[in-house]
Amino acid sequence: MAAVAEEHANHKLGITDDNDEIDDNPIEQVRLTVSIHDDPTQPVLTFRTWVLGLGSCVLLAFVNEFFGYRTNPLGISSVAAQIVTLPLGKIMAATLPTKSIHVPFTKWSFSFNPGPFSMKEHALITILAGCGSSGVYAIGIVTIVKAFYHRTINPIAAYMLAISTQMLGYGWAGIFRKFLVDSPYMWWPSNLVQVSLFRAFHEKERRPRGGQTRLQFFFLVFVASFVYYTIPGYFFQGLSAISIVCLIWKNSITAQQIGSGMYGLGLGSFSLDWNAVSGFLGSPLAVPGFAIINVLVGYVLVLYIAIPILYWNNVYDAKKFPFISSSTFDNTGAKYNVTRILNEKNFDIDLNSYNNYSKLHLSLIFALNYGLSFANLTATLSHVALFHGKKIWSLWKKTTRAATKGENEGDVHTRIMKKNYEEVPEWWFVTILALMIVMSLVACEGFGRQLQLPWWGFLLSLVIALVFTLPIGVIQATTNMLVGTIVASTVHFSTAWWLLTSIRNICDETLLPEGSPWTCPSDTVFYNASIIWGVVGPQRMFTKDGLYPELNWFFLIGALAPVPVWLLARQFPNHKWIELINMPIIFTGAGGIPPVRAVNYIMWGIVGIFFNFFVYRKFKAWWARYTYILSAALDAGIAFTGVLLYFALQNYDIYGPKWWGLEADDHCPLARCPTAPGVVVHGCPAT
Repeated sequence: MAAVAEEHANHKLGITDDNDEIDDNPIEQVRLTVSIHDDPTQPVLTFRTWVLGLGSCVLLAFVNEFFGYRTNPLGISSVAAQIVTLPLGKIMAATLPTKSIHVPFTKWSFSFNPGPFSMKEHALITILAGCGSSGVYAIGIVTIVKAFYHRTINPIAAYMLAISTQMLGYGWAGIFRKFLVDSPYMWWPSNLVQVSLFRAFHEKERRPRGGQTRLQFFFLVFVASFVYYTIPGYFFQGLSAISIVCLIWKNSITAQQIGSGMYGLGLGSFSLDWNAVSGFLGSPLAVPGFAIINVLVGYVLVLYIAIPILYWNNVYDAKKFPFISSSTFDNTGAKYNVTRILNEKNFDIDLNSYNNYSKLHLSLIFALNYGLSFANLTATLSHVALFHGKKIWSLWKKTTRAATKGENEGDVHTRIMKKNYEEVPEWWFVTILALMIVMSLVACEGFGRQLQLPWWGFLLSLVIALVFTLPIGVIQATTNMLVGTIVASTVHFSTAWWLLTSIRNICDETLLPEGSPWTCPSDTVFYNASIIWGVVGPQRMFTKDGLYPELNWFFLIGALAPVPVWLLARQFPNHKWIELINMPIIFTGAGGIPPVRAVNYIMWGIVGIFFNFFVYRKFKAWWARYTYILSAALDAGIAFTGVLLYFALQNYDIYGPKWWGLEADDHCPLARCPTAPGVVVHGCPAT
């Protein structure tokens, strides 16, 4: 064991040079960020990996699920675990015994300390932590059933739902990994942030003259972010959204609708809070410049052109409802009372009650976002078929030929991986997929059919997933963990079930005590979506029986939109910028509103353009060295400060001195008011 430690100590930077390899990756950002060297002798699946990885997974899953139900959710990313586990791993490497431990009745043995703490151990720990930091989508279903509809659900059925929905993705991952992982064109931009951080932590480098090493730069920015966030995160929360227009015109609904960055168009609004920049849309520093432009084009077309024209022409009775809202409404402009149309015996819609009450109304932005999501689905299929169809077919033929002839296809990173490591057999993924299908069918058809999804509906969802996994994966991979997922899903479910069964009236703002933080903002959006798609149903929303049949035209619009871009790209092959016009991203440009707000888009776009155009072109060496490190440091500082503020102060109801800047609001209350005559809303002037 000492020899192993000595061997690792002699490896410069913890890696070995692959001198025979040439960096032929086609993506410049990857070439600037990712090393082409590998040391296959580094320990990976060690005792340290299991302890720190699973510990981080459990902790992040609990904390993120716990905070997710609160009025101001706090999400802690795997970057926090990436930082904390580095010194812990080094301490374990320095103190744990190196003696080999034999596992009884097997040929296996292991050591508590196989040598220096390696980058690969650190990476696997971070992957396990990432499973915990990511949410479990099906928990939202359990939450709305128990907290909003006040129905009972068998905890075993709920747990099987959570596990199976998370694990089904592994089956599709195995089927499509040749296209979405092995292809050098599928580069998953957000991963470059953590790659940069790993290299800063583990690779030794000399300090540049007059500058800092990447590790020094990280900690300087981290400390600055940590200290500064106490201001917008605690003392002056109003810095998250500042509206100049609302400060000037305090009594004008129209002016506040135009100027509010939280509830309006956001003209003249800005933020001095990094969490407002990256909290909803992700760090703009990790998004390619062309993707930022596509998002902003969609945002401008929707929020600054389509919405004002449609709203002030009162399309879909838009003036009866708030300018921006994810709530559902009745024909009087009041919140929709779903209990009036539900049959309590079978938890289904009572058509007589529905017809005597009101059809379901949506705010204009909420309705339009559904249309844009329809367009995005078909545009994704069309875009991938037109721009990537030949590449996918060619890759399919190459990988098939490589599998039969033993050839290595792909770029330098693919070749190194195939040379140094065995590939996971595809039948593993197929087995996982088959087992999860069986579990899902049991959850749907068993337990008194509490999930209310018939077997044929589940199989239909599998077909939809099969169709859309590859095209959506291509879009995500070019524009921005089995054990870990099981553990994370279990902890997420356990935490949610504990909160839902122990906190009285959780998620119900009308019954919660004043000042209670358990308002469940994200689940409220999910609940309103369940009314649209579950209770009332798409037939009574998007056909002639409903109010929004015109939105179905967006399916056709989305399918046709990439065609002229593709034709222009073929006609003018030397104009490479044409190929960067991405209609699926444009359609989703403003698709996050709400809960994303105008001020988030504005600041995200400004920061993203500055770094990924100006800095990238003028100071490329600085950009390559520090940009992703800067992104990780800013996010990490906020995460640690947020946790500290909560447990040290806010958990004890200590919120600082009361003054107008303490509210996390842009002080545009009239922006939420309807403008149609006769609609009465508390706090709004009569119209």
